[in-house]
Amino acid sequence: MDLIGLIPQFGNLIWTIAAFVVALSVIVAIHEYGHYIVGRWSGIHAEVFSLGFGPRLASWRDRRGTLWQISALPLGGYVKFLGDADPASAGKDGAMEAMDAETLRKTMHAAPLWARAATVAAGPVFNFLLSIALFTGVILWQGQASDPLTIDTLRPLPPQVQSLEPGDELLEINGAAVPELAGFDSFVSTLPRAPVLDYTVLRDGSQVEARGPFPYPPLVSSVSPKSAAMDAGIEPGDYILSVAGTAISSFDDLRSAVSQSQGAPLQLGIWRDGRSFPVELAPRQTDMPTADGGFETRYLIGVTGGLFFEPVTEMPGPLAAIVMGAGQVWFIIEQSLSGLWHMITGAISSCNLSGPIGIAETSGAAASQGPASFIWFLGVLSTAVGLMNLFPIPVLDGGHLVFFGYEAVAGRPPSDRALRALMAGGLTLILGMMVFAISNDLFC
Repeated sequence: MDLIGLIPQFGNLIWTIAAFVVALSVIVAIHEYGHYIVGRWSGIHAEVFSLGFGPRLASWRDRRGTLWQISALPLGGYVKFLGDADPASAGKDGAMEAMDAETLRKTMHAAPLWARAATVAAGPVFNFLLSIALFTGVILWQGQASDPLTIDTLRPLPPQVQSLEPGDELLEINGAAVPELAGFDSFVSTLPRAPVLDYTVLRDGSQVEARGPFPYPPLVSSVSPKSAAMDAGIEPGDYILSVAGTAISSFDDLRSAVSQSQGAPLQLGIWRDGRSFPVELAPRQTDMPTADGGFETRYLIGVTGGLFFEPVTEMPGPLAAIVMGAGQVWFIIEQSLSGLWHMITGAISSCNLSGPIGIAETSGAAASQGPASFIWFLGVLSTAVGLMNLFPIPVLDGGHLVFFGYEAVAGRPPSDRALRALMAGGLTLILGMMVFAISNDLFC
């Protein structure tokens, strides 16, 4: 056995586990803090706030009497409120019968209906707020390309005839006026797919004729986790020179070749840091959302493209960034619900549902591509966790909210016997879904 050869694999495993633990811990901590703080504001006392399950590693008690603890298994967390028989608030503590009225008001089960509902709903709501904050932060950090489109820095490309410089403002490409950013992609689709095009730019106050590559060359901007490209070792910044021996000059050329392959293995010519080498991979069938809310199955290798330069950016206003962040959360919710419905109806493969192994792999891959990628992934995962917890399944927050809805209509909560049966059914369903998701991770 080559022990030296196992070192990189072991390092990748540690990195993946660490990224997964960090991601899950942040999201769970925010979720449970939502329950805790709204419960406290509503007059409900929290006895325990635990990050993780199992044996206690560290703990401290605050001045309100809440025990804060970190446990050994970082796969979740909980807040145990006064009067709860268990961390899931699934049953009443028998000691409640001996409590006086003032103490009883501080329990989860004897608090007013509005207080219980607000406390339970706060966990998912805090997840959505975290996502909005993370997306907003990334948008503010990275900024947006500004009009008119201007070169900030040129990305490393294979040697070719080009005379563009940082600071050049794009005026024309091949004699056609460059439009505002909103119409730039449509404009690029009308350009000839040639390795070198004619540019007219504004440089130091004067119009200058220059030569440069196709605006969207076959340059890899990002690599999707668990994709054929990532498994083949393709990295952001790689330039794809050829597909099956045929030279390409635009990202659309790559997209067309991958689509036409119908999953057959392709040999790509890769340029990286001044050297060229071949990579072979097979495009994979992927269910992609469409503009009308449906899905279509396409062959993809898992890379995205971009401009051959970093554009000059401007920071959007804080309010505009928050609106964009909230829009991203809503988009994820819509796509998640649509994807789940299409899986249930059999329109798309159930392999689109990932379990903890798949999420851990994605965490490591996102972290390996830089802080912005990892923060964005945290936002996506936090939205998914918030949405999942709102599903009307007993044991989950959504199930508790259904019980509270029943109580509001019927004037009384469900019987303890009914609650126990529903909780048992909900737990069985959740465990079944976990087994199914893990089997997807292992066998899909």
